[in-house]
Amino acid sequence: MEDSRIKKSYKQMVVDAGNTMVAMGLTVGTWGNISVRDTETGLIYIKPSGMPYNQIQEDDIVVMNKNMEIVWGHRKPSIEYHFHISIMNARSDVNAVIHTHPVYSSAFGVTRQDIPGISEDFVQLVGDKIINADYSLPGTPELAGNVVKALGDRNAVLVPNHGTICVGTDIPMALKVCHVVEKSAHTFILAKILGDPQVISTEDMRAMQDFARNHYGQDK
Repeated sequence: MEDSRIKKSYKQMVVDAGNTMVAMGLTVGTWGNISVRDTETGLIYIKPSGMPYNQIQEDDIVVMNKNMEIVWGHRKPSIEYHFHISIMNARSDVNAVIHTHPVYSSAFGVTRQDIPGISEDFVQLVGDKIINADYSLPGTPELAGNVVKALGDRNAVLVPNHGTICVGTDIPMALKVCHVVEKSAHTFILAKILGDPQVISTEDMRAMQDFARNHYGQDK
């Protein structure tokens, strides 16, 4: 019998986000993964393991709970479900997690360098910087713990020699974070070629973050 808590709309969100991620050039093939939490039920919808994004259908999406148990689906979930669910368990403000395998931000993970706050959109949306998690093998609970610790209260974290994880209140926000992170990484690399990149001051970062939280937009 179909579980009445399972929502077709959330399964479609994961399918659409995967195709968007590929179109943005943030991954290829089957790599990377996406999850979204239904705040009404607490259930988490996640990409199936090892399937190309252009072949994934609604019924391929796996639904799990906060205890990392499968409650619906006939596929294996992404091997990275540990860090998807661990992030959501640690952060009540996060309802979407997108793990990409991009070019520019991955270069910072390979060299174990942080991405600093060099642009206003980055500071407002992501945080003061993005740091590297400690290395651990993919798909392990150890990696999940490292990711949660390094993410902290920011909206992105680097996974060394692997990729980037971006989070948000919903999928559109998480995708926006993905775009801003990759743009900022690319910009910083180019700026280092041209000269000495200037990082936004801590005082100005705090002012912009307060503005974005409390004043920016039509409803504030």
